[in-house]
Amino acid sequence: MPMTAFSQSNINLEFRNKDQPTKTLTLIDLGIIAAPVLVKIFEVHENRNRVYKAYSAQVVFDEVFGKAWREAGEILFTCTDGYQPSIPVAKFLTHNAYFAFAQEDDSPFIVINALQNNEIVQLGPLYLVWDNINSKELLDDGASYMPYQIREIELTVFASRFPNLAPPKKASLEARRGFLHFRKHCMACHTINDEGGGKATELNYPVSVVERMPFKHLIRWIGNPSSMRYNTVMPGLAKETPNRQKVISEIISYLRAMSKVKYVPNKGL
Repeated sequence: MPMTAFSQSNINLEFRNKDQPTKTLTLIDLGIIAAPVLVKIFEVHENRNRVYKAYSAQVVFDEVFGKAWREAGEILFTCTDGYQPSIPVAKFLTHNAYFAFAQEDDSPFIVINALQNNEIVQLGPLYLVWDNINSKELLDDGASYMPYQIREIELTVFASRFPNLAPPKKASLEARRGFLHFRKHCMACHTINDEGGGKATELNYPVSVVERMPFKHLIRWIGNPSSMRYNTVMPGLAKETPNRQKVISEIISYLRAMSKVKYVPNKGL
């Protein structure tokens, strides 16, 4: 049975600054430092509008990290299910983000995730949502920057936190663009050289996915995984993604470039 907001109230939420512990708070603590608000969003996972009880992300960051968070490069979110997106701070400075903690009517804090075979997903303790209804940019992002089951929030510098994810210096422009797409759409679930999210499989070490799967199959897999594997929970690249086919091609170019740079710390080549 899904946990209610009440049953989650004492779950610890870890806040870190460049891998150093900053604060440990519960939902009760968050309710003391940030006033709850009702926020209406377009719920990408269910393809409809929803209203959540939430705390302003900017208010939470100001109270936990001070104003210095605005000068950080990225904010890394670690989730119970292994999902680990790294979101540029600039995103939070240009759009209103919220940490949802309950449904408006206090019904179970879940979504029926249409992006993953209508899987019933527990959202708590925190779910990052955006004031996206009137923003084409945020709607185009799809679910990329909407992690749920958030347990840890860390200010970080991407290059320092993930030193083995960047393509080689001589990589093509297409591969470098693919790296940016991979960061946004793929690394929250997948690892390259053991860096990235822990929800899905490693894609590069010791055998790259481009060495195992033909190009035409990779295109189909990234675009529509369920057309190749029955009952997969991997979502395809969001249909709202601008220049979608070009983005898929550039992601594959990045994967090809990385297939020549295989490294896992303490294991070597």
